Amino acid sequence: MRQIVLDTETTGLEVERGHRIIEIGAVELVNRRATGRKFHKYVNPEREIDEGAKAVHGISNADLAGAPRFAEIAGALLEFVAGAELVIHNATFDVGFLDAELARLPESAGLARRITADCTVLDTLALAREMHPGQRNNLDALCKRYGIDNSNRELHGALLDARILADVYLAMTGGQGALALDAGRSPAAAGGERRGVQALVRPDAGLLVRTATPEELADHERMLDLVAKASGGRCVFRQCDMDRVRAAANQQ
Repeated sequence: MRQIVLDTETTGLEVERGHRIIEIGAVELVNRRATGRKFHKYVNPEREIDEGAKAVHGISNADLAGAPRFAEIAGALLEFVAGAELVIHNATFDVGFLDAELARLPESAGLARRITADCTVLDTLALAREMHPGQRNNLDALCKRYGIDNSNRELHGALLDARILADVYLAMTGGQGALALDAGRSPAAAGGERRGVQALVRPDAGLLVRTATPEELADHERMLDLVAKASGGRCVFRQCDMDRVRAAANQQ
């Protein structure tokens, strides 16, 4: 199963007022393990950033003067997320902004007009509210609840938040052997950024096989007699036994 944990930063909160995306960060999970693949782009929004938004993420218009416009990175983004399940915290917000950006693209671009054209979406905020009703379920609260290190999160950042959300999502849904989102780092370096989960090691022991006693086999046959009688002779267990006997006979 391929999942993309994704986050965005924007010029403001209201997409309906023309606010735009200024940063996209995403990391890839395959079968609940980080692959090390990521997508990270700053985007020139072609409009002013609200002061309130700047206080959250610390990104100014001057920082984005040389950044590409969304139209220039849209194809690469869609290619990266194609066929995956998007894991997003408060997905309505991010999906709304992504769809608004895609809708601005000219039809001649030949790109999807909605981010979900080739993706599904899992909203971790909705999941957290189901699991922890009546509690705070923002990303910082979930980090505290699940013991995820977010000490580097002084300001919001799309890639940083995507990495933290990946750790939170895996912890919420059962964890995994190692939460190393940056492939190639040493365990010591990874431990400095987040709390790891130690994998269980299966003991090196032979498999113990217990066979039924004659008394247990007799009890089993009596039970099958009752099942056959009650079902009018349609005892699936005995039919499977007969199929195995025929298959063995055909091999001889």
